[in-house]
Amino acid sequence: MEEINSEEENEEDSEEDSDEDSDEDSEEEKKNKPPKKVFLPGNYKLKQNEELECDENAYVMYHQISTVAPCLSFDVVRDNLGDTRTEFPHCMCFVAGTQAEHSRMNYIMVMQMQNLHKLNNKPAKESDESESEESDEDEEREKKELPILKTSLLTHDGCVNRIRMAGDMQRPLAASWSELGMVNICDLNELLEVVRSSENHENDSENIIEAKPLFIFDNHGVEGFALDWSPVEEGYLLSGDCNKNIRLWKPKGFSSWKVEERPFAAHKASVEDLQWSPNERSVFASCSVDRSIRIWDIRVEPSKACMLSVENAHSKDVNVISWNRNEPFIVSGGDDGIIKVWDLREFKHDRAVASFKHHLAPITSVEWHPTEQSVFAASGSDDQLSIWDLSVERDAEAEEVESDETSKLPPQLLFIHQGQRDIKELHWHPQIPEIGRAHV
Repeated sequence: MEEINSEEENEEDSEEDSDEDSDEDSEEEKKNKPPKKVFLPGNYKLKQNEELECDENAYVMYHQISTVAPCLSFDVVRDNLGDTRTEFPHCMCFVAGTQAEHSRMNYIMVMQMQNLHKLNNKPAKESDESESEESDEDEEREKKELPILKTSLLTHDGCVNRIRMAGDMQRPLAASWSELGMVNICDLNELLEVVRSSENHENDSENIIEAKPLFIFDNHGVEGFALDWSPVEEGYLLSGDCNKNIRLWKPKGFSSWKVEERPFAAHKASVEDLQWSPNERSVFASCSVDRSIRIWDIRVEPSKACMLSVENAHSKDVNVISWNRNEPFIVSGGDDGIIKVWDLREFKHDRAVASFKHHLAPITSVEWHPTEQSVFAASGSDDQLSIWDLSVERDAEAEEVESDETSKLPPQLLFIHQGQRDIKELHWHPQIPEIGRAHV
């Protein structure tokens, strides 16, 4: 959550005032300082002397890291530390792909963040207390709670358009779409060994690994963005390109795959995202620049494999989709800035069961919560990350009492995160369900 602070910056006087005068000025500033209020995008334009301040009380944990180059895509690397973890400090691992200015300077990055503690949100202190120095115990505690980041890099040909981890923890495979029109599959074992070692690796240049991918497929002919591993059928992979074609990959031995020659090609434009069914081995969904969402069955020959479709799911490009693990729902986001929820049981009626117009720009990512079946998150090019709960209903009595701008928001909108620019992708952590992460 962000708050508006309209306090103007004043230049420091060259001479120091007395303590008494300073106290009087401070009290006067507090009296004249306008009250803070919640900032809602689209409802208010910041003035020249105003800035956004993060309200840390809205977060249980919040950490930021910088990468060697911008990243368009990332994914969570599962570990053996246990599922549904709740105790702090947390440890988590991610893989991301860079978008460097020069094609030959791109990497797949494995990052391990550890010693991640809660935010120390203390109640506001009185003025005399706030000016006092922190105790030695507090300083020692802060040192112990400093987060640790370990990084290892794998060279990659071309910018990484998208990267996805296979679900097998015993064999950490990453599939990556390259801007050069290739899909690579890499074994990340060596990179994970580096970040999980006891040594602290602060210099990334010492952790660059040069190794060839296990498998490369370059017969798409053009670049693409859509990519998804099957959560049910081990080793099965889907890749979709900007020339409307979707390819099915089947494992062939330990380090090879058979990519079907005949693509699934019912779309009329670029395939933007792919999602395997979380329950059915042979079913997957796709979305496209042609504004459609399609459901496929790989048991049927590609020319007849499209079983269901909504031709005009959005008024513009459909950018992203996510398939609910527990309910027959798909959530989609488009260039029209609209988020829609589709019930597969009503798919043939071409009508979404829910539609939300909150974001002010194209939707860049959507994902259902791993355990809460009615909760999902979305991000947009308007620099917002939003969290929604479909189970929340409008409270008419509460609306009569509330009169501020927040009362106009959809009741299903639980939370808005701001302060990051160009958010491209978000993910919940599957083993720490209360943790979400966004990448820019």
